[in-house]
Amino acid sequence: MTMEIKDFLFELGTEELPPKALKNLSSALESEVRKGLNSMFGDSAKAMLANTTFKSFATPRRLALLIEKLPTHVPSKTTQVVGPPESICYDKQGAATKALQGFASKNNIALDDAGLSIENGKVTYLKVEPEQAIQPMLGATMQAALDNLPIPKRMRWGASRVEFIRPVHSCVMLFGDEVVEVEILGVASGRNTFGHRFHYNQSIELISPLDYEATLEKTGFVIADFAKRRAIIEQQIEQAAKAIGALPVIDPSLLDEVTGLVEWPVALSGRFEERFLDVPAEALISSMKEHQKYFHVVDNNQKILPYFITVSNITSTDPQQVIAGNERVIRPRLSDAAFFFETDKKSSLASRIDSLKPIIFQAQLGTVYQKSQRVAALARTIAIQIGGNVDWAEHAGQLAKTDLVTELVLEFTALQGLMGYY
Repeated sequence: MTMEIKDFLFELGTEELPPKALKNLSSALESEVRKGLNSMFGDSAKAMLANTTFKSFATPRRLALLIEKLPTHVPSKTTQVVGPPESICYDKQGAATKALQGFASKNNIALDDAGLSIENGKVTYLKVEPEQAIQPMLGATMQAALDNLPIPKRMRWGASRVEFIRPVHSCVMLFGDEVVEVEILGVASGRNTFGHRFHYNQSIELISPLDYEATLEKTGFVIADFAKRRAIIEQQIEQAAKAIGALPVIDPSLLDEVTGLVEWPVALSGRFEERFLDVPAEALISSMKEHQKYFHVVDNNQKILPYFITVSNITSTDPQQVIAGNERVIRPRLSDAAFFFETDKKSSLASRIDSLKPIIFQAQLGTVYQKSQRVAALARTIAIQIGGNVDWAEHAGQLAKTDLVTELVLEFTALQGLMGYY
């Protein structure tokens, strides 16, 4: 008999998910569902799911999974259950002993069941499990997958005791053109998804799972495919940089984070005052990247230029207003970096050595000051061995940690070491 197949769609609609975790959550959801289906189909999983395909979707407000060509039933299965030895299963009169009664009770078998037999000196039973529809099991499979997601800290909302990484608003579960009626994380399943928060803040009815991606994009202004959205953003950044005669510097981790922040990306370029270029480039980059999620640009010599590229989550009728708003926001950030840098330059690194004394490095190893003195002593010893400048080596060891107490490093911790260089 040819097994029937259907397409399955699951979507969980939420408040904005953590952008840095979005890609990992999406991958984990697919992995956990695969595990659940493999467990459901058991020994026949490899054959039954050979033609089944999985596609994940993830945006700031949804996690979704489309499974194409999913078998509708778990096939019947016959397994041989081996029980206790025949010698302890029957008494001298041929009546069943407690050993046989216990085996029968454990496996829900009547003592006169025709499936009971003796093989190789042991009682055996041919257990026949009938064919099962998977639709009633899909809800439990999805709930188990969500429960196993790598979420370090879950939250509750409203009066509910339900927990998830963010509040849940909707759930789509379609098997073929039918709704799988269950409750997931306190929300009843249905066939209605929702569009972009600003461009199409309305409910969207889905007729079949295969409609999902195209319907969201054409009607809802949502590009649901994470990889597709990422590629679009990367292309837009390159085009925006080209338009201002610059080369974009695209950090993959920042690109993933920005992809997790938008559903309908639009890249725009802005500008900041050239006076900020007197600040170390790493400080400018850190400020733009960490605080504003901006991409910086460079010239052909890899020197930073006074421009940035931001990715908006909306197609504005007046993009210049969006650009101006971002320029207003970045100015005080860069002003802070410039102020900290100018302040730090007023004091030498040597004058900061004593400031390391109150800072604990490790309880058993003392302060950062004591650590720097040990490093200085080691540097001196090594310099002697290799014929280097002993005084310079020792002094370098004493100064190596002093930029930890500068204003710029206190604001941008990733710049420690680099600011000592400047």
